[in-house]
Amino acid sequence: MTETRRSFCRVCHAACPILVEVETDVVEGGGSVERAVSIKGDRDDPLFEGYSCIKGRQIPDQHHDPNRLRSALRRGDDRFEVISTADALDGIAAQIDAIVEQHGPRAVASYTGTGAFQNAASAAVAKAWHDGFGSPSYYTSVTIDQPAHRAAALRMGAWEAGWDNFTDSDVSLAIGYNPLVSSYGPASGLQGTNPFVALRRAQERGLQMIVIDPRRTELAQAADLYLPVQPGEDPTLLAGMLRIILDRGLHDADFCAAYVDHVAELERSVAPFTLDDVAERARVPAADVEAAAELFAAGPRGAAGTGTGPNMAPHSLLTEHLALSLNVVCGRVNQPGDRLESGYFLYPGDTRRAQVIPPSNPTPGPAHRVGDLAGMPGEMLTNRLADEILTPGDGQVRALIVSGGNPVVAFPDQAKTIAAMEALELLVVIDHRHTATTEFADYVFGARLELERADVTHIMDRRFPAPYVNYTPAVLHTDDDLVAEWEVFAGIAARTGTPIELPGGAITPADDDDSVLDAVYGNARMAMADIRANAGRINRDAAVEVVPGDPAAGRFTVAPPDVVAELAQVYAERSDVEAFPMRLVSRRLKYALNSLGRDLPGLRAVATTNYAYLHPDDLASLGVGPGELVRITSPHGTLVGVAEAADDVKPGVVSMSHSWGTAALTDEDVRTTGAPTNRLVSTDHGFDPVTGMAVQSAIPVTVTAAEPAS
Repeated sequence: MTETRRSFCRVCHAACPILVEVETDVVEGGGSVERAVSIKGDRDDPLFEGYSCIKGRQIPDQHHDPNRLRSALRRGDDRFEVISTADALDGIAAQIDAIVEQHGPRAVASYTGTGAFQNAASAAVAKAWHDGFGSPSYYTSVTIDQPAHRAAALRMGAWEAGWDNFTDSDVSLAIGYNPLVSSYGPASGLQGTNPFVALRRAQERGLQMIVIDPRRTELAQAADLYLPVQPGEDPTLLAGMLRIILDRGLHDADFCAAYVDHVAELERSVAPFTLDDVAERARVPAADVEAAAELFAAGPRGAAGTGTGPNMAPHSLLTEHLALSLNVVCGRVNQPGDRLESGYFLYPGDTRRAQVIPPSNPTPGPAHRVGDLAGMPGEMLTNRLADEILTPGDGQVRALIVSGGNPVVAFPDQAKTIAAMEALELLVVIDHRHTATTEFADYVFGARLELERADVTHIMDRRFPAPYVNYTPAVLHTDDDLVAEWEVFAGIAARTGTPIELPGGAITPADDDDSVLDAVYGNARMAMADIRANAGRINRDAAVEVVPGDPAAGRFTVAPPDVVAELAQVYAERSDVEAFPMRLVSRRLKYALNSLGRDLPGLRAVATTNYAYLHPDDLASLGVGPGELVRITSPHGTLVGVAEAADDVKPGVVSMSHSWGTAALTDEDVRTTGAPTNRLVSTDHGFDPVTGMAVQSAIPVTVTAAEPAS
């Protein structure tokens, strides 16, 4: 029997609605076996209109991969052995109890990766588990690539009602993100909900799209104005745009007078960034820099936002600060009478006030023991986790639970990360397949995948370009010994006597997905029962309203002392083009999401490696042809990549996707496994002084031929 069941994709954050064709076979003894046989977009969905991507359409292969993990595993003398989930939880809980008793709660850490964030309950339950026994050692992928988003908003202050909505913007400034491939953008930017159609419709109604990116991405190709910035010079370019806007009086003086401090100091700090100097350093025509500043300032509605690229590059927090400063000085905020674009159904409150949330400390958490850094609100800095494992003394991390992540190829500084994984007394990994990280694990849990669990669109609830929410029950059922991430934490907690308290109450291993979702979102403005009833609908009458605020509640701080000092530092910098003349930048791929997808046949048919994309002129100068190998060397490390010609990449730039490769520190199998760009990165030098962000894009490199040209 075959039937079609509705759900939504959770390969990435976009949460595209899908129709799942499920085939049910009756087996001997009266039981049945279900199998997903195809995925397609749901054309009846009012927001996505049938959109789906190549990754999501491979979900059946992901679920029914013959190499998928379908039980818990425990490391034996020379290999893993299959054990029950209950036995695995017993062993893990006993070790955690012993470690906490001897070394304290901080010695037990967890890391919630991108994969686990696709499960609406996982991060909240993991954090509540830490709170239950007093461990601050909670880490997530948020602080690997984009901690500046939150840190900048805390340091500068934020507008409670948010930036201008994308859906009624006159101009949009996209700095280093590409939702036409990544299916995700910053708040008030283009999202991955039917993005090609959404962009076309926006431009037809008059939207002017400005894109800043060293690569002519799919979004840049559709832009009204494209600025191919030199990698690493984003803060230079943005400072130059601010100089033009402030010097020419193009900013919103009334808004600044009412809500913004230190505008004059910001103007003095960007004054050295003259148009000619910015054009030379950013390698962008001066006329285009000027046009971008004037177009953005003219608005009158529309916001600037950044993506992974500039957030992984040098001066990432400063870049984010300058992007937000463009929004602030131009007054690009939702005002009383407006309605928020996104639903925020999973968050408390039906209104937002038109006022500033005052600036605060961006890193109020416990101090890290290395690097003179501190944790962000509610979590520690993942770029310091390897050091916390390897550095002896009080608070040393000795146990780590990895939930839906692959640190060996994702964390910066691969060699240090591998040393950290080897040094742990206990490493637990929750995943659906073996990875470079499970090679070092003591226990591995086979994870339930998206079709096998109930879920809600928690991340996109703040990103959808309409008041829309979706929910899905489990649409595929299995008798395998699989678990969702929350079940591991709940199982350990029950054995160690640790409470897991959530807004809707405590949870236990006896709960199911739905009751856990009820507990996680117990203070949501729309009850989970109503969310289930409204799944897949646009509810414009339920949009969050913007109401008048208190001008005295707070003021933006656009030029705090550390920003002024860093702007002076950036102005004084000049790249060392002799030793490492090229720059390696990160990129997104249609056929992979970080380390996910390389094992699926439909995606491997597209490519089996993360190509090193170079401009044809650079390939010619190297004497290298497409498909040949190149050696890429940074001040910290070396990798081998497979060269590919790309006209959309600036000369002098190498463009590679991250989170590829294996635990091997050599690249003999680069054509079939790719190479990890995190090997080129050091966490000891050049990291951001506030967020600890390592330089993982705009990396200085040299590129040479790695084999004779054919």
